[in-house]
Amino acid sequence: MKPPLFRYHDPASVAEAVALLASTDNAKLLAGGQSLMPMLNMRLVLPDDLIDLNRIDTLAHVRENGDVLEIGAMTRQRELERSAVVRARCPLLTAAIEHVGHQQTRNRGTLGGSLCHLDPSAELVAAAMTLDAVVSVTGRGGERKIPFAQFPQSYMTPAIAPDELVIAVSLPLWGRGHGHAFLEFARRHGDFAVCAVAVMLEKNAAGAITRAAITVAGLDAAPVRVAAAERALLGQAPSEALFRAAAEHCRELDAVGDVHAPAAYRQHLAAVLAKRALAEAAARCH
Repeated sequence: MKPPLFRYHDPASVAEAVALLASTDNAKLLAGGQSLMPMLNMRLVLPDDLIDLNRIDTLAHVRENGDVLEIGAMTRQRELERSAVVRARCPLLTAAIEHVGHQQTRNRGTLGGSLCHLDPSAELVAAAMTLDAVVSVTGRGGERKIPFAQFPQSYMTPAIAPDELVIAVSLPLWGRGHGHAFLEFARRHGDFAVCAVAVMLEKNAAGAITRAAITVAGLDAAPVRVAAAERALLGQAPSEALFRAAAEHCRELDAVGDVHAPAAYRQHLAAVLAKRALAEAAARCH
């Protein structure tokens, strides 16, 4: 199929892009295009205007700023995958990206594009939820920051206004020596996950878990932090029994069924993957 007719714009600055958004009623932003272009071709979206962000160089960067990693919205996934800074300071993001599509799609796909598309099974969305990311957006009303827990408004709908665009994502960095794991089950490599689990752990000198973050993706309209499982781990020494008990909380999560898997199977996968991910993350703690 062919995309619908639209007016094409290629702004060279954020200010120009914001002005275009403010002057159009039915516009779409083009970042990497790995989701938008198929949707255009299948006529699932019918914009009057297409605003291409690829000439705005200031939106592509990776910066370590103290205890925060700041990533520009137009930073390519392949750049993040290869980044020594990301691998050293935020290895969960590297692990998640390795499951995203294929190398060809990662060459074009962007961090901001994936987060705004907000597919409930998307690996980068799950990683952002686990890392307590903060999304910076700007529009006619100026710049504002959105904690990622508040970013999913509903199914594939981010909490940004029609005249706003994402400019950067800030990731609070965990302490050196933390453990991480990202596991998923997909029908084929490169497919969206039927279920994915991301885990971060920190231990103290005595070996007890002092901090935990567990996110499950693919079950419902958005990834969800498993708060009950996180609380169950705190102050405890890592063990197979502890991880099994904590992972069982994943069976209590809301889940939907579809042609790929029934809800009960997704809940089962979440518990199995969470137990494995917890053990893997704990083994990486030092």
